[in-house]
Amino acid sequence: MSELLYNPFKDLIFDEHFCFLSGVLTDENLTVFPEWLMDHFKFGDEKIEMMDKTKSYHYSDLKLPCSSEVKKAFEELDVKIQEAYKKGFEGMASLDQELLFQWTGRMVYGLLYYEMIYERDRLLKKGEDFELSASLKERFGHFHFMLQSLIEPISFVGKKPWTIAVFPLKYSADIFSYRDDAINLMFQFGVNGFGFIACLQDNGVIGEKQKEILDKMSGHVLHPVQFEELYARFHYTDYILHYKPEYNIQSQNHGISVEVKTTGKEPKFGLWDENIFAQLVSNYWQVYGIEKEDILKFQKPPLSFLENPYSKDFIVPESINLPF
Repeated sequence: MSELLYNPFKDLIFDEHFCFLSGVLTDENLTVFPEWLMDHFKFGDEKIEMMDKTKSYHYSDLKLPCSSEVKKAFEELDVKIQEAYKKGFEGMASLDQELLFQWTGRMVYGLLYYEMIYERDRLLKKGEDFELSASLKERFGHFHFMLQSLIEPISFVGKKPWTIAVFPLKYSADIFSYRDDAINLMFQFGVNGFGFIACLQDNGVIGEKQKEILDKMSGHVLHPVQFEELYARFHYTDYILHYKPEYNIQSQNHGISVEVKTTGKEPKFGLWDENIFAQLVSNYWQVYGIEKEDILKFQKPPLSFLENPYSKDFIVPESINLPF
């Protein structure tokens, strides 16, 4: 049954006439970013750049072709997320992680969709064929398949195929922090009250690698500078991860089950390079005027706002003298 579900990455189909999720013919569309979110934080008229920085769109202009069934399903999901959002951290933390996977997946897939269209059209102008490697086709195909759990009887058995961490966060009331890496299927979201980080296709490996710091910060309301450092840790961990997620996908009478396949081989990570990490986190800390040179100083441990570099104790957010 899983082979019968729509997979746009099999033949690289990204067409405005086919629903992005189900593949049925349609003339309707859905915004990549939920309209209530754009209205609430008033960023619909702001611009977002594609990865190579040569093409940009207004957030409100990013739309996915979708069937009425898919649009209705996402609208119903939006109601659940919005109700949880109003309750702050407690509301978001109480949500089933599958709902957060589907909600973030819509935005990450939407941006991936536009990256695919942009690259296809760019190559077409040069008279070249648009291709993806077999590994990317498989990875993106699995992600799209799991996103169809919104409309298909797909269940996740045992260990989840994602890492999603939700935690209390202190921001000024009108600030909305968002970052994504569509190619690596990652998402960061932060507002006053809560933040969360999602790795949408890591089989929980990155969450396990960062479990120690996640445990240390439990019960604390993170300072924004800690939130940025945490996402940098997740992002860089993904960068050095050598691991191919695999799944047991079974068709049954009541639907399709997805189970993370354990091969017996431990996920391998490349060498953690403090120089590269410092460059990454400095990009996130620019708003505080913190440069790479401030993070790496001769004969001193790298600057961190999450852990004391000597004792490895968690740094209490209230002790950080930086603005929210």
